[in-house]
Amino acid sequence: GKSTLFNRIIERREAIVEAVPGVTRDRLHAQAEWNGKVFTLVDTGGIVPESEEVFDSAIRRQAMLAIDEADSIIFVVDAVDGVTPTDIDIARLLQSSHKPVVLVANKCDNVERDAHAAEFYSLGFDMVYPMSAMSGRSGGDVLDAVTAPLIPEVAEEDDRLHIAAVGRPNV
Repeated sequence: GKSTLFNRIIERREAIVEAVPGVTRDRLHAQAEWNGKVFTLVDTGGIVPESEEVFDSAIRRQAMLAIDEADSIIFVVDAVDGVTPTDIDIARLLQSSHKPVVLVANKCDNVERDAHAAEFYSLGFDMVYPMSAMSGRSGGDVLDAVTAPLIPEVAEEDDRLHIAAVGRPNV
């Protein structure tokens, strides 16, 4: 879901999208624009907070670098799976970063699935945005929220604000 969302926002297929977890391992950066606001979007691999597996640890380090560099974070969860223990751990991690977080309940392909998103209010964020990264349903609402604090101007690449998309594997 994170890579699908990344591709949807940048309007081209740059991130590899697979149905199996662990495909995205390194951070992937791309310039994006929404309503005159230009920013750098960062796709990350899925975070498994407590895993000691070599790949999981390396992916977690890359995701943590993205979080540290980010001015704003898109936290992608799976509305079909519901809240998982890993989602809870990632929510705590993101809350401790003291950065703005937009919580996206992915896989809300229709109004009936939007009801599944309400469960994610238990993670302690002010707003949950039900959307479908695959179809783009409600993507404008997410982009409005995540870019709200950005100044509508084209900044030099080094000065451009960074938005990181994070979550657990296979969201």
